[in-house]
Amino acid sequence: MSDRQELGALMRCARQGDDEAYRRLLVRVSFWLRPVVRRGLAAAGRGPEDGEDIVQETLLAMHLKRDTWDAAQPLEPWLRAIARYKLIDHLRRRGFADHVDIDDIADSLEASTAADPAPAVDSRRLLATLPERQRRIVEEISLEGRRAADVAERLGMSEGAVRVALHRALKSLASAFRTGSA
Repeated sequence: MSDRQELGALMRCARQGDDEAYRRLLVRVSFWLRPVVRRGLAAAGRGPEDGEDIVQETLLAMHLKRDTWDAAQPLEPWLRAIARYKLIDHLRRRGFADHVDIDDIADSLEASTAADPAPAVDSRRLLATLPERQRRIVEEISLEGRRAADVAERLGMSEGAVRVALHRALKSLASAFRTGSA
């Protein structure tokens, strides 16, 4: 039996209540996941220090979602998808952002701004074109960095409604900017 088949067999037994198979599955999966997570962190430009947290979150998600796995399919792609989403969640929580050294592109920035100066934008006037609630949502989320859930609670709205309002407000701002109406 190949490793791939054995992992699937262990998961099937574990889903039927075999505690020993589940223990062996967790050990094997955690051993298999560690390099997968390290490669994901490295691809994102991060060190391996948070890898174990992501592995544990993936194992927990595997436990909670084990009934969603299709036993006719290999286990690894399903686990890899879970690990990928846990890695993405982790990077978002940590404020993932690409880093570009300004010294590397300073000359091209100076040349581009000298050749084609951008028109000045009065951001306060642009924001003033929005209805009060939309303006407040944009200010709190986009400018102050608050979470949509916090803004929703403060405004007495659902989080989904806040996200929709933010999307609509940003679309309106983009349109106003393009047409130069602000």
